Order: sequence, then structure tokens, then C-alpha cells
Amino acid sequence: MIKFKVVVAGAKNVGKTSLIRRYATGKFDKSTLSTIGVDFETKKVLVDDTEILLNIWDFAGEKKFRLLLPSYVSGASGALVLYDITSRESLEDLHDWIKVINSVPNSPKTKILVEAKIDLEDQREVNIEEAEKIHYKYNFKGEIIGTSSKSGENVEKVFEILGREILENSLKKCPNCGRFYPLELKFCQYCGNRTQ
Repeated sequence: MIKFKVVVAGAKNVGKTSLIRRYATGKFDKSTLSTIGVDFETKKVLVDDTEILLNIWDFAGEKKFRLLLPSYVSGASGALVLYDITSRESLEDLHDWIKVINSVPNSPKTKILVEAKIDLEDQREVNIEEAEKIHYKYNFKGEIIGTSSKSGENVEKVFEILGREILENSLKKCPNCGRFYPLELKFCQYCGNRTQ
């Protein structure tokens, strides 16, 4: 099984912990407490017949915990960066989060921008055009994905897309043995055959 470390980042109260818990357990708890420091979950995801284990790191959104983020981002293959559609401030805060993530040597190649709380559309403060500017500026993969931890809408989908993008951006399938190996290698680590 292939293991990947992924990080979930964004401002306080955007719904990072709720998204991760909904994905890992299938449950939504409206009384979820704010994360203090770092939290951690693991979950298997099947991407195009390839089983992947995601080690998901959840970071507290408060500014005082941001100093911890670079050490945890190190070695991550992917990142979900969230904003809350009911909070313009959470969108503006993304610039700082992305700066911290990108400051790490070998920062995650795969970053996906996620709209949280789409079940609260009637309270939307962020228009999609503003989010698309950030999406384009920081070269996020794919499209912006709207999620609702409360209804479960697109929760599985966002992690499946993340897994697929990570596979495409960091691994290659060996034409000889059919197993995935890191892109930067010239020889398959499983069968030893030259691949480039």
C-alpha cells in the first residue's frame, strides 16, 4: 500500500477538523472543538484500483500555532487549503497559509483549494470570482471544490481527487512490473528495471 502525508490548512473555524472527521468516520458533530496545535487521522482511499493510505495532519487555525506548521508540512505530498464561504476574512487569510506552506523546502506539489460550508449558501460572503483569483495566483490543482461536512457533500470526492493528483504528481507506474515508484528515480525500486 502507498502512504502519503497530507496537510489540511486554513483559518480558525473554517471547518478543517469537521471535514477530516466526516471523511474518517462518516459523522458530523456540530460541537467540534477548535484544534489546539495539531491533530491526526488516517484513512485508506481507493484511487483507480490503487489503494492509498492518507496520513492527514490537521492544523489549528489560530495565528499563534502557525509557527508549528512548517515542521509538519515537511515531507507532505499534498495539501487541502480551506476557506469558509461565510467568512471573507478566511479567504484573505489564505495568502498567509500558502506562504507558510510554500516556505518549506520540497513543499507539497499537490495543493487543492476547498470551499467549506456550502450548506450555508444563503450566508455566503465570498464570491467565487475572488476565490478563483487566489486559485490561479497560487497554481492550485484542478478546480475549487465545494464541500459540506454537515451534509457530507463532496467530502469523499475531495480526498479522492487529492489522492489521484498526488499519484499523478509524485509517482509513475512501472511499465515492467506495474507498481508505482517515485518520479525522480530512473530505475523502478521494485523490479530494478530502467524506466527512463
